[in-house]
Amino acid sequence: MEVGDSSDFGVSGDGVVFALRRLNLVGNEEALEVIYAQDLQSKQVWKTRVHLHRHPQANSTGPLQVKLDDATLTQRVPEILFPWRSMVVRGDGTLRRVKRDWVIPPINVAENSRGQFPEDLVRIRSDRDNNRMLRYSVTGPGADQPPTGIFIISPISGELSVTKPLDREHISNFHLRAHAVDLNGNQVENPIDIVINVIDQNDNRPEFTHTIFNGTVPEGSKPGSFVMTVTSVDKDDPKTANGMLRYKILSQNPQSPSTNMFTINNKTGDIITVAAGLDREKVNQYTLIIQATDMEGNPTYGLSNTATTVIRVTDVNDNPPEFTTDTFFGEVHENRVNVIVANLTVTDKDQPHTTAWAAVYRIIAGDPTGRFSIPTDPTTNEGLLTVVKPIDFELTRSFMLTVEAENEVPLARGMHLPRQSTATVSVRILDINESPEFSPNPKSIKLEEGLPAGSLLTTFTAQDPDRFLRQTIRYSKMHDPANWLEIDPVNGRISTIAILDRESPYVKNNLYNVTFMASDNGIPPASGTGTLQMYLMDINDNSPHVFPPEVEMCEKPHPNAINITASDPDLAPNGGPFAFELASRPSDVRRNWTLHRINGEYAQLRLRIGTLASGIYEVPIMITDSGNLPMSNTSYLRVKVCQCDLHGDCVDMERIIAAGLGTGAIIAILICIIILLVLVLMFVMWMKRRDKERQAKQLLIDPEDDVRDNILKYDEEGGGEEDQDYDLSQLQQPDALEPECIKVGIRRLDERPLHHDHQYPIRSAAPHPGDIGDFIHEGLKAADNDPTAPPYDSLLVFDYEGSGSTAGSLSSLHSSSSCSDQDYDYLGDWGPRFRKLADLYGGGED
Repeated sequence: MEVGDSSDFGVSGDGVVFALRRLNLVGNEEALEVIYAQDLQSKQVWKTRVHLHRHPQANSTGPLQVKLDDATLTQRVPEILFPWRSMVVRGDGTLRRVKRDWVIPPINVAENSRGQFPEDLVRIRSDRDNNRMLRYSVTGPGADQPPTGIFIISPISGELSVTKPLDREHISNFHLRAHAVDLNGNQVENPIDIVINVIDQNDNRPEFTHTIFNGTVPEGSKPGSFVMTVTSVDKDDPKTANGMLRYKILSQNPQSPSTNMFTINNKTGDIITVAAGLDREKVNQYTLIIQATDMEGNPTYGLSNTATTVIRVTDVNDNPPEFTTDTFFGEVHENRVNVIVANLTVTDKDQPHTTAWAAVYRIIAGDPTGRFSIPTDPTTNEGLLTVVKPIDFELTRSFMLTVEAENEVPLARGMHLPRQSTATVSVRILDINESPEFSPNPKSIKLEEGLPAGSLLTTFTAQDPDRFLRQTIRYSKMHDPANWLEIDPVNGRISTIAILDRESPYVKNNLYNVTFMASDNGIPPASGTGTLQMYLMDINDNSPHVFPPEVEMCEKPHPNAINITASDPDLAPNGGPFAFELASRPSDVRRNWTLHRINGEYAQLRLRIGTLASGIYEVPIMITDSGNLPMSNTSYLRVKVCQCDLHGDCVDMERIIAAGLGTGAIIAILICIIILLVLVLMFVMWMKRRDKERQAKQLLIDPEDDVRDNILKYDEEGGGEEDQDYDLSQLQQPDALEPECIKVGIRRLDERPLHHDHQYPIRSAAPHPGDIGDFIHEGLKAADNDPTAPPYDSLLVFDYEGSGSTAGSLSSLHSSSSCSDQDYDYLGDWGPRFRKLADLYGGGED
């Protein structure tokens, strides 16, 4: 942009017109200037006219009024014309009018204005209002959109005004659009975009992000070491001095060792150290008051705020542990372990319970065998000198240890261990009465079994570790499982009091252990134990026996052979191989049996005859072992001969006997069975007698005169009384009964009428009168084939037991209810024990 032929005014790139020199308009109340604008790319040119009018009350240096046409404005506001012409440069250098929109420069309005409202900002005017009446309006946020009512425009004059103070921190700019229409509402000019920028004022103080800032710095840090950063914000425009902050340190507490231990970068807020001498053991924390000021730190016009910064000095290992004394003393009894001898104390100025404070103790001299250790007590930081290996007073009576103390982490650079980091520990060993010790322990001897009582075996003695004391030792026996040995209490000689037997259950893997005790006469007395291990060598002192001792064989064995072996507690070569031979007596042994040797361990027993009656046979077999002096023994093989099934298993009573039941047990079982049968027979007889008495009483009463109540059950799934009208005679076998034997009893009212005689299918007679199961199955088959039977289940009331049974009765007392005597001869087929019962009830002579 540029101003036409004028040396008094200039225009900036954003459209601001300014004076180039001091103006003097005396005699000339106004000035007219033409401003041109050109697009650098398209070379298009626009121009507008600006009327500058001096205010009547102002001098030559006072403010000017802007007049956009021939009329003089009443207020000091610039005038914006809608574009009335635009020019484009032709190729021949002439200008051509082209209608084109005008770009209006932004309007700047200061925030927090205290002027009278509404306050005029600018006048919008079209050059077409000379010959017609126009109406002006503005739209956009701040005018007719939220927040509404901030900007208003006079519809006639086009004066744009603001109605209240603006706040840049709330809204920094507004975008409005100006419109010009005629009285009929027709658009006269294209809308003009108006940008109103709210100019910032310094109306906000800086605000720190924290009220208190916390930071750390290691002690001993060099000058220039970074500590921390403090930050603050200012709501004012950061592009202006109103929002440009500067920091500084107002105070430092404590001011030791220097008043200025820290400095702050006034722009970034970084705090760094500027002096050496940070020592946590002297000052562990600093408090700084930091100030932030806007207007680039101008103390006169800038606004300020403060915050507190707490800087904690962290610990480093700059103090080694120091022993509280040069020499420590302790004492411990000999042979004690895990006992604290002495407590080693140190001082360390570093922060407690940190790695720079925790001490580590190390023995650097005086303990070549490693009998001591020094763990650290984490609470008190003391070294606990502890015995970890037993110490013998007779060998060493004192120790002089050199101990060193260090921290868990190395010292900081430049630090050296002082002399107090090492100390001497004097340990005195105290004597105690020690127990006598057997040597060797255990002691092993090897001897043959079978030694007689009174045999001297060995001498088992103990030594007293207390060599400087004159003490006597006495011996005693503590544990001797078989009570085979004794020990002389004075000299420790061990002898036998019983015969040693390797085959004893107390001997395990040929070893027999006996424990002895040796006691001294010290104060208090002490005792020690020793073990004597005897390895017993085997001798041939046990004769062999047949194994297994019992076998089973069928009456007709196939194959008729049994494999046997021998059992001998002795070891080889006093055991097998064995020689087997049948004894010569009794004479029937070799007549019935034969023995064939398979090898040195097994022999085979066979029957010489084809069949042998059931029973138990004892076969004498003589077995000889292979010892240097062989031993022979005749043992009896118990052979149980029984009847066998196809699989070769015993099935008769003899197998029960073989299973462990004797003759007495079998007899007791048979007696119990007989008693149970007698009780059953007596119960049946009692029921028959009771039934006969009930039927006899019913014959004396006319059925229709019977006034007794009858309880009828109708809760079954059947159809009622008619479903219970059954012919009870079907419970018997009618074809097996004699016609003259049928008896008629009293019929209940709910029984089936006698004249209803359905034709049931003829049932076959039971295969045997005593087989009640077949009788029931035949009755069930007849009921299933009955065409007159109801097609549903019903409750059958069987209160009539009939006049007898085709099955054989077990009691002769029921002979009155039958037409012939009962035959009990078939009981004789059950065995000899039931034959006597048949004679009793069948009327036999016996």
